[in-house]
Amino acid sequence: MTAILFGSISTLADTSELQRRAFNDAFAKHDLGWTWSREDYAAMLGNNGGASRVADYARSKNQDVDSAAVHSTKSEIFRTLLSTEGIEPRPGVLDTVAKAREHGFKLGLVTTTSSENVSALLDSFEELSADSFDVVVDTTLSPAVKPDPASYLFAIDSLGEDAGHCVAIEDNEGGVASASAASIRCVAFPNSNTTGADFSAAVEVVDRLDADRVSALAEGVHE
Repeated sequence: MTAILFGSISTLADTSELQRRAFNDAFAKHDLGWTWSREDYAAMLGNNGGASRVADYARSKNQDVDSAAVHSTKSEIFRTLLSTEGIEPRPGVLDTVAKAREHGFKLGLVTTTSSENVSALLDSFEELSADSFDVVVDTTLSPAVKPDPASYLFAIDSLGEDAGHCVAIEDNEGGVASASAASIRCVAFPNSNTTGADFSAAVEVVDRLDADRVSALAEGVHE
């Protein structure tokens, strides 16, 4: 059996700018006086974990900040934006999911975001839901954030798959590194804020998913 593993919610829909907007709104609510530009935010996306980004930024400003509280506010704002902004699946995602089902592949969503964020994203789609995936990993199942491979190792163990029979789709460097550390080949699918990242560890970099190509990669992984 083969599995295709989507590595973050932003591989399904490009939520990166909504995330940045939610961070900036949270900073305003906490009276921090911070504003992250697109350039600022893009530079932080090499590693995953929003609370860690807040904490690191606070240290760079020599400020004592409750990063967990700020991140919690950000997540609440982000979920509201998901329900009001009207997002769409990224190019090729629905075709790739359909092709995977046609070929009998397993499907996974392997994130290091909260279960609430995952649910909010999937609830915003008409065509996808949690039932579209054979496994959905979030922080309740794998508390170690990427680039740690824990989330991928949990996913393939849950699916009863071997890493060599899986292909991951990731949108940032930390995600690609996580998949690679779990010995899973990875297709880089950058979002609007990670297009300039170093994806040299990926087998290829694409700006849209080609269902036939992803399926061919998946089928050829163990040859």
